[in-house]
Amino acid sequence: MKVIIVGGGIGGLTLALMLHARGIGATVYEQSGEIREVGVGINTLPHAIGELAELGLLPALDAVAIRTRELRYLNRFGQEVWREPRGLHAGAKVPQFSIHRGRLQGVIHDAVAARLGEDAIRTGRRLQGFFQDEGGVTAHFADTRFGESGETVRGDILIGADGIHSAVRAHYFPDQGPPCWNGVQMWRGALDWPVFLDGQSMIVAGGMAGKLVLYPIGAGATPGTRLTNWVVNIRTGDPAKPPPKEAWSKPGRLEDVLPFARRFTVPGVDIMAMIRATPGFWDYPMCDRDPLPRWTHGRVSLLGDAAHPMYPVGSNGASQAILDARCLADLLVTAEHPRHALQAYEAKRLPATAEIVAMNRIGGPERVIDAVEALAPNGFDDVERVLGYAKREMIVKTYAGKTGATKADAARR
Repeated sequence: MKVIIVGGGIGGLTLALMLHARGIGATVYEQSGEIREVGVGINTLPHAIGELAELGLLPALDAVAIRTRELRYLNRFGQEVWREPRGLHAGAKVPQFSIHRGRLQGVIHDAVAARLGEDAIRTGRRLQGFFQDEGGVTAHFADTRFGESGETVRGDILIGADGIHSAVRAHYFPDQGPPCWNGVQMWRGALDWPVFLDGQSMIVAGGMAGKLVLYPIGAGATPGTRLTNWVVNIRTGDPAKPPPKEAWSKPGRLEDVLPFARRFTVPGVDIMAMIRATPGFWDYPMCDRDPLPRWTHGRVSLLGDAAHPMYPVGSNGASQAILDARCLADLLVTAEHPRHALQAYEAKRLPATAEIVAMNRIGGPERVIDAVEALAPNGFDDVERVLGYAKREMIVKTYAGKTGATKADAARR
């Protein structure tokens, strides 16, 4: 069997590794001229890290990431709403990692190149079109670097892992329109910054309409610093309107973000100084897409953000793409026919991820902050008097159960 994977992001590269481990050939086609370590911080949860650990990637991840110890939810005044241990400290068998997205992608990329060979990753290849017949799928890729004719390839199946603007998805749903915007604009950056808390913990301050996120994602230049990721999310626009076309991944400006950053207080962290010191940061809208009625069309299916782009809430974007890859690889080994495998993959993963998309739209586990802020918009003296522990726990734990995190972690303990 040969699998054509469109997209060299975390999901596509993980799928290639998963397939190789099961004796299935795969080639990844990426439209960028090279796979570079771009982006800022993300969190990858234990149920996904467990899958990467089974591929032997834990030592490489440990070398470039932070093992997350604790998560704290605060209101915008810096008052604690919820606190919980994470990863190993919560009893999981493997860590939660706070990591630079590019470094996570780099670890997986290097493993693909080493195990499948450099030729298994074809960069500078933009999908131009494809068709399928009874025997397989034929895809044509244009050369984006040298203006040459590109190449035409043949495989048993084709998987679109090409992100929120997926060409494979658009082939089957040409009238889907632009991504759905909730009106929230995001400014994200990373810099070397003095350690806060214990140097291994996350802070989320404020609800969906106005949020600050802070966490370390790697070692710093000195023992007293960490590579620190920050995010400012503010609802600035009309959710009924699509985001402007020019809004994607543009360089951020201090004059845009600083007035919003002033809303937040985090004990022990000078937010304004941190943002001012960041050498460069990015500005883009928080978007997802409505769940699809189907992912699979014969010998073609979708994976990761191409299938289920979701708001960056609850640390589940990359994690769910990794779970997609494991599920699909297992089914391709056991099914009688590739089409049966793709149908079973869709039946298992589409409903699960559609539920996460819906939950993320109302704040996911971070909805506990919204719930407290709605009852105490000017802060509180005792959070227990605002919203009791049991109700706060229900909000947070219900989300974890729906994402598969609780079940997967328990199975590995």
